[in-house]
Amino acid sequence: MSDSSSPVSERAPAPAVILVAPQLGENIGMVARAMANFGLSDLRLVNPRDGWPSEQARASASGADWVIDGARLYASTAEAIADLGLVLATTARPREMAKPVHDAEAAATRLAGRIDAGEGAGILFGGERAGLDNDDIALADAIVTFPTDPDFASLNLAQSVLLTGYAWFRARGLEGGRPRAELPPLAPKADLERLFEHLEGELDTAGFLFPEEKRPSMVRNLRTIFLKAELTEQEVRSLRGVIRALSELKTRRADTGH
Repeated sequence: MSDSSSPVSERAPAPAVILVAPQLGENIGMVARAMANFGLSDLRLVNPRDGWPSEQARASASGADWVIDGARLYASTAEAIADLGLVLATTARPREMAKPVHDAEAAATRLAGRIDAGEGAGILFGGERAGLDNDDIALADAIVTFPTDPDFASLNLAQSVLLTGYAWFRARGLEGGRPRAELPPLAPKADLERLFEHLEGELDTAGFLFPEEKRPSMVRNLRTIFLKAELTEQEVRSLRGVIRALSELKTRRADTGH
């Protein structure tokens, strides 16, 4: 029997589960139950359609009250992942962005490496009807897919979380929490977002992100390039310094006519 009063503080570090625009409270509750089955407790909700808190979610959680009680609400995906270094996105559809693709086991191993290094990590799940949109996926470092029968490939929200949670729990059991090779800490997504906004602002001024109708896909592709690099905080600071220096050089040349 589950201990619905079990405090989150006693639980081992684990990835956050971020639900983007979930619809039904019942589905959120079933996600919470699946999380509790496999040692996950950090539930983050981005604009749930039917609002929060939800008695339907609590009833469907079947006793995983600590997950429901600890759930945090966010206005945007960017806010929900701002403190995380590694973010993976679950999707079954091919996308225009050339991101690394992992199965659940490889995703669990990659998440474990970052969690063991003391960093925050999380997994994005889209809404029940349409999943994640391109702008949400653009925020992620890699994609997670689940092999299913192509004649009936659709998974519901709780199933996706259950498969991911099982892979995570199994990886932790097999690894036994042994220390891994030391990894350089990734920059939090909030720092990356500031870098992207800085770069995109300068590119807008230079007229690079043109024509306007192609700007969204150009921005997503540029962000994907930087996300693949797994930038550290120092590297982000260095890149922002480079952008700043180039901008100041352009201004000086404009002022002197050279």
